[in-house]
Amino acid sequence: MGLEFFVISLLNGVSYGLLLFMLSSGLTLIFSMMGVLNFAHASFYMLGAYFAYTLSGSIGFWPALVLAPLLVGAMGALFERYSLRRVHKFGHVPELLVTFGLSYLVLEVVQLIWGRSTVPYNLPTLLQGPLFTLYGTQFPRSRGFIMLVALLMLLAVWLVLTRTRIGLVIQAALTHPQTVEALGHNVPRVFMLVFGGGCALAGLAGVIGGNTYITEPAMAASVGSIIFVVVVVGGMGSLAGAFFASLIIGVVQTLAVALDYSLAGALASLGVGVDEGTPGWPLLRLTISQVAPILPYLFLVLMLIFRPRGLMGTRED
Repeated sequence: MGLEFFVISLLNGVSYGLLLFMLSSGLTLIFSMMGVLNFAHASFYMLGAYFAYTLSGSIGFWPALVLAPLLVGAMGALFERYSLRRVHKFGHVPELLVTFGLSYLVLEVVQLIWGRSTVPYNLPTLLQGPLFTLYGTQFPRSRGFIMLVALLMLLAVWLVLTRTRIGLVIQAALTHPQTVEALGHNVPRVFMLVFGGGCALAGLAGVIGGNTYITEPAMAASVGSIIFVVVVVGGMGSLAGAFFASLIIGVVQTLAVALDYSLAGALASLGVGVDEGTPGWPLLRLTISQVAPILPYLFLVLMLIFRPRGLMGTRED
C-alpha cells in the first residue's frame, strides 16, 4: 500500500464518515430527547438532496444550501406535531411503525415527482475540480466542503446545546421532562423543535451529499441502515459516540473497498499451499473489498455482544 493511496483513502474515509455523522447526529439528538428511533431519518436526507436539486435550478446552489434544510426541518416538525405526537402515548412500537410507514410514503412521493432514475444534481462551479494534489492523486473540493460543513455543524450544535437558553432547556428535558414542564417550559414544543432540527441536519447532509455522490430514490436505503449502525456503535444518545463511530466506520469501509487482498493470497505468500480442495476455499478467496459492505454490520454485531451500550453510550433502553 503506497503512502499516497493511504492518505487519499484516509481523507475520503474521513469525509464519508463526517457525512455519516451529519446524518446520525440528528438521529442521536432525537433519540436522546424523545426515545424515538426515527426509521424515516434517511428519507429526510433524500428530501434534502431532491429539494436542493430543484431549488438550485431556479435560485442557485448556495441559497438552496440554506433553504432546503429549513424546508426539510419544517416538514419534520409538522410530522412530529400532527402524527408522531398523536401515537406517542401508545408506546414505542406505534412510533416505530409510523416512522417506518413515512419512509415508504416519502419514497413513493419522490418517485412520483422526480421519477425512478438518477437526477442530474451537479456540483456548483466553485466545488468542481481538485482541492489539492498529493503525490499525483487529486482530492476533490466537494469532499473537502463536506468536511468543512460537518465540522461547522458540530460546532454549531455544541454551542446551541451548551451556550444558549434553549440548549439548557433541551438538556434538562432529556432527563427531567416533568421538572422542565413544571418550570413553565412547553416540553412538547421543545420536542417538536428537536425533531425538526434533527431532520434539518439530515436535509443538510442530503444537500451536500447528493451532488457529491448520487441523487436517486435508492439513496435513502443505501445510507439508512448504516446510520443506525453508527448510532448503536457510538452509543444510543451519545453525540460524541456518534462522531467517533462515524469516523471509524467511514475510514474502515473506504480503506476496505480499495484493498484487493484475500486470505488465500496472504497464506500463499507465507508459503502455505491453498487450492480449491482446501476446506473453506470459497471464503478464503474472498477479497477485503468484496466483504467491505458487511464490515459495518459485523462491527455492529460484535459491539452488541461485547459492549451493548456502545462506545460512549450511557442509555440502556
